[in-house]
Amino acid sequence: MQHGNAQGHGHARRHGHRQHRIVVIGAGYAGAIAAGRLARRLRREDIAITLVNAEPDFVERVRMHQVAVGQELRPRPFSEMFAGTGVRLRLARVTAVDADGRTVSITEAEPGGSSRLGAPNGLGSSGGSSASDGLGSSGASSNSGAEELPYDTLVYALGSTWNTHDVPGAADHAHDIAGRPGALRLRARLATLGAGQPVVVVGGGLTGLEAATEIAEARPDLEVTLAARGALGDWLSPKGARHLRKVMAGLGITVHENTTVTGVGADHVTTATGDLPASATIWTTGFAAHPIAQATTLKTDATGRIEVDGTMRSLSHPDVYAIGDAALAQGPGDKPLRMSCASGVPMAWQAADAIAARLTGTKSPTAPLRYFNQCISLGRKEGLIQYVTADDRARTAALTGRLAAFYKELVCKGAAWGVANPTLAIPTRRRPTVVQPAPIPTPAPEATTA
Repeated sequence: MQHGNAQGHGHARRHGHRQHRIVVIGAGYAGAIAAGRLARRLRREDIAITLVNAEPDFVERVRMHQVAVGQELRPRPFSEMFAGTGVRLRLARVTAVDADGRTVSITEAEPGGSSRLGAPNGLGSSGGSSASDGLGSSGASSNSGAEELPYDTLVYALGSTWNTHDVPGAADHAHDIAGRPGALRLRARLATLGAGQPVVVVGGGLTGLEAATEIAEARPDLEVTLAARGALGDWLSPKGARHLRKVMAGLGITVHENTTVTGVGADHVTTATGDLPASATIWTTGFAAHPIAQATTLKTDATGRIEVDGTMRSLSHPDVYAIGDAALAQGPGDKPLRMSCASGVPMAWQAADAIAARLTGTKSPTAPLRYFNQCISLGRKEGLIQYVTADDRARTAALTGRLAAFYKELVCKGAAWGVANPTLAIPTRRRPTVVQPAPIPTPAPEATTA
């Protein structure tokens, strides 16, 4: 967007004002959708949107269990996704946020950047930006060394990493599928395993179920075990739970229910009733908010999620909006929304529309954030769609079998399509802004000595 930016700045100078700077950090489902939706809601000459992330492609986080077993996903480069939109891409990691000084500290991302935890700084749930030039009007840049990006409005979408719950050995010996780097490491490990070697999946939630069934289907020669803290599928309807047990048994997965893992070794996991052999351990016991927010002056809860109102605006800093796994938003019944793509996407819509409304002086639309179903893939041939209440409790009805697998695949494809089409292909009009950005703080002059 180098050319587009130059035109915008010229327009701003002629009219005696500068562009409103919107910085979006993290380009998972939520961050990428918010950036694209804002670009389609606001006039390019009035705003400058910068999207910061550490990878050049959008990563379908909901498919990381497929990556782990060797399946190849369609590349989704941000250079194509944001071509012609005016969104400026920065291939960089976020290292700090100064919510009072309104700046984001970044550093150039290493090629293929990853951390041991499988979710690089600046990655959020996925994705990133390209460092190459020649991307048409979308542009891209990456500078070496540290840099500070000033903002007038910040969209915080750094997402989450895996959560080891400080279980001894988990960080050193277990694998995660919370992001692409972790999934690729697990893929490499599984490729080294021979017939009959044991694989243990720790965690009986949605991620654990999808990982265990995907591995068991792709590698029927391995001995796959699932260790669940509670009863298997205890949150599902009776029909859903029965189908889950049937599929797990058909794939030859050994299930240890009501089992707490207290330690992870190089070749085993430790439980209260003894050790389980494990040539590879996959840790799926939930997600933890990216730690940067808790190091700021933003109001967060004990887990580090940013507290927001119904428009996703920070309760402590009105120029900051938080979306996706990074935000503590209230759903029906004042229950916090769970970390999920199903929560993050409507949060991104809400935040982008609220920001656009505030800047253009129009009424901010609000829509209740609610759930409809939980979509679980159980390998490539089986699935489970558990219909739920608005506050995410299981209804009696559930869809199972191949039709459910097809439904889940449509949901995954639809989610990726929605990132590239953040207004869902509905024509929109870019409105002029009426709210001027606050003046840039001027540092106090340094004291001099005679």
